[in-house]
Amino acid sequence: MYDKKYNSKSIYGKLKVCKYLNEHDTLKQLVPHTVSFSRDNMEMMLDSHSSLYVKPDSGSLGMGIFKVKKLDGSGYTVKHIVKKKQLSSHKDSASQVYDYIKKKSDKKLIIQKGIALDKVNGRAYDIRVMVQRKPGGEWTVNCFSVKAAARNKIVTNYYQGGKLYTMEQLGKKQGKSAATTAKRKADMKSKSLKIAKHLSSKRKGMHELGIDFAYDQDQKLWVIEVNSNHPQFYPMKWLNPKAYKKMKQFARSYGRTDA
Repeated sequence: MYDKKYNSKSIYGKLKVCKYLNEHDTLKQLVPHTVSFSRDNMEMMLDSHSSLYVKPDSGSLGMGIFKVKKLDGSGYTVKHIVKKKQLSSHKDSASQVYDYIKKKSDKKLIIQKGIALDKVNGRAYDIRVMVQRKPGGEWTVNCFSVKAAARNKIVTNYYQGGKLYTMEQLGKKQGKSAATTAKRKADMKSKSLKIAKHLSSKRKGMHELGIDFAYDQDQKLWVIEVNSNHPQFYPMKWLNPKAYKKMKQFARSYGRTDA
């Protein structure tokens, strides 16, 4: 895990973040079904959902992630990321899936319902919203960036070969109107600020959050992950230099210089 050397507190653990969001009457509607990693929970989740993601409770860059998909005939396909390589295996039962993942990972893991993600150019995508505190002030949304997965990869991360788009580029590629894109951004902005205010009430001293939203194929919005431990935004240097400059300015106010 990254050892933060600047003044912004973190909430460690995806499961804890989900717990906090589930305590909020409206935010809980955005959270996919998420539980701790155990044999019983694996069997329960595979009974309930056609696909799952198994992730390190604390981690980034798309590493150490597994996707489990229930097959039409019998058994399950398990795909996972090792460094920048994606591997695949077939297992006959939920118990075998658990044993396989347990053997492959020594991390503390969570299990999350798989979302059938909306696509752009045939590739699944999610949307990172960067939320920061104004120097000495309120939370504000400084950037949106769209992460489209590399072909057939189970993660969208830029580090894993994904492509980056602005929201406006995404809208054009999907044939959406400028008004629709603006409405999407306004909705995510509102929800991002609500998330930031709620989570920062649980952990004092937070100054930045990277919130990963995703639309499913029915256009329902989900929160896939909230990263408060050194969220990366250096790719914005090329995608949106104006937003990057603003984020750097905010980051300097709480001591972050390596963004």
